[in-house]
Amino acid sequence: MNRGHRELLGPGRLVLNVRDRPGPPALRFETADRGRLLLRQGDRPVLLGRSAGEGCCPELRLHRLDGYRSPLPPLRSSAMRSSVNWPHQYARWLEEADGTPLRDGRWELARRTGFPPGIWTEDFVRDWPGGRLELYCGGGWHGVLPLRRLSAPDAARVKAYRKHARDGTLAPVLLWWVSFLDGWMILDGHDRAVAALAEDRTPECVELGRVPDEQEWRRAAEEVTEVHEHRMQGLAARADDPGTERQRATMERAYGDTIASLPYGVPPTRFLPLPGGAAAWDELATRVMFQFPRD
Repeated sequence: MNRGHRELLGPGRLVLNVRDRPGPPALRFETADRGRLLLRQGDRPVLLGRSAGEGCCPELRLHRLDGYRSPLPPLRSSAMRSSVNWPHQYARWLEEADGTPLRDGRWELARRTGFPPGIWTEDFVRDWPGGRLELYCGGGWHGVLPLRRLSAPDAARVKAYRKHARDGTLAPVLLWWVSFLDGWMILDGHDRAVAALAEDRTPECVELGRVPDEQEWRRAAEEVTEVHEHRMQGLAARADDPGTERQRATMERAYGDTIASLPYGVPPTRFLPLPGGAAAWDELATRVMFQFPRD
C-alpha cells in the first residue's frame, strides 16, 4: 500500500489519509434483516450479533469466534522501552497490514490515557465467547469489546507485560472506535490491557477512528457558515447595546469552535450487505450453536 499523507496534530495525534484501498476493508461489518450483524476479517467471521428486544433500547447479543488476528507485529520489550511515537508507529504498521478496518479516506490515530468511569470495569466485556451489550436509547453502549479470548492475569506473557505496566513502559492498546456501539473494539493489545488492569491501572491506548473526508467536512462547513451569517445579519439589525454585543461574541465563538471540529467529527460506521442475507447468517449461527450449545 502507498503511504498516505499525514496531518500532524501534535505529538500524540495524527490523521492518516489512506489511499489505494477503494474496496471493502478487510475488517468490516455486514448486516442482514432483523438486526443480524456479522464482523468479518478477510473471509473469516469473527463476530456474530443480533439485536433483541423492542423499543428504543435493544440488547445486542454477541458471539465471537476464534480466528481474529491482530494487524500489528509482535512488540519487543526493547521497543516498548524506547521513545517511539506510538500513534505514528501504529499508523505505519496499519498501512502495511492486512486485516484492518482501513479503507480510502481519513483516519485519526490519537493517544488516549483517560476514560469515563466504568469503561474498563463493568463495561469491559470479559466473558467469552458470548456477550450482551445493553444499548442506550437511540443506540450506543460505551464500553470495550475484546476480539479474542482474554489471557489470565498470571499467564506468562501477561506477567511480562505487568512489569512494563509497573515501569511505565507498556505499549498502548490499539482501539477501534465503532460509532454505532458508541464504544471500542480491541484491535491489538489484549494481553497488555489485562496486564494494566491487573496492576490497577487504566490501559493507555491509541484510538483509531474514521473522520470525515475533506469534501464532506467542507460541505458541512459551508452549511454552518450560511446559517451563521444569516443569524449575524439578524443581530446587525438590532440595537447595538451590551446585550447584543455579548450575544454576537458568543455566536462567533460557537461558530469558530464548530468549524474547527468539523474535520475531526465521527461519521457513522459503514455496513455492507451480508452476502446471502439472513439465510447465510442463520446458517452460520446454527453451526456456531452446535459448537457452543449453551450460548
